[in-house]
Amino acid sequence: MIRGRFEEQLTELRDDILRMGKLVEEEMLLAIRALETLDTALAQQVATVDAGVNKLRFETEEKCFTVIVTQQPAARDLRAVVSVMNIIVDLERMGDQAKGIAKVIPHLKQQPQLSPIPELKQMGDLVLNMLRQSMQAYASDSVTLARIVANQDDDVDKLYAEVFTTLVHQMAADDSPEEIKTSYERLRVARELERFGDLATNIAERVIYRVTGQLKELNTDG
Repeated sequence: MIRGRFEEQLTELRDDILRMGKLVEEEMLLAIRALETLDTALAQQVATVDAGVNKLRFETEEKCFTVIVTQQPAARDLRAVVSVMNIIVDLERMGDQAKGIAKVIPHLKQQPQLSPIPELKQMGDLVLNMLRQSMQAYASDSVTLARIVANQDDDVDKLYAEVFTTLVHQMAADDSPEEIKTSYERLRVARELERFGDLATNIAERVIYRVTGQLKELNTDG
């Protein structure tokens, strides 16, 4: 009976992680759409979803403490609980990256003409896919899929480098403080997306730790 209850608690924690991942995905999707359309109403919705992410993080953390205190898990079971505690922190931070993107929308909306930066869209699509795959890897304990997530981080870093170069050159050519600020804010968006990808990689590392017991940094280029 004790083991049965423990398995139920682990399943509940897993479900909480997957639910939190869905909320973060929704949050980033809203932020990206707001960026593409410069829709301040969508940007405001990001903060609402983020509040739900934060609430779930703390609720799940409390459940983890309860499991540790009442069940005193050892070895593999303890790894599972510790992995949850780490993943919820990464997911909360990913929500913060989405919120950071939303915060630049009001300023960008004031700019009548913004030259497109295709790499930003590519970064957004890629990091969202990394989040989805990291959640799939967690749900299925797939080390293979976790490694695929980590490998994609190199592509995110390359795109970020391209955006960085483009916007630094743009800032050098800007004629006014307002134009420089606009370029800086777009660079900030790229940085938020790049960090989002890093955090998805962190989750992939935790999946591997949960399954194998080996905690190893998968991508050291970023």
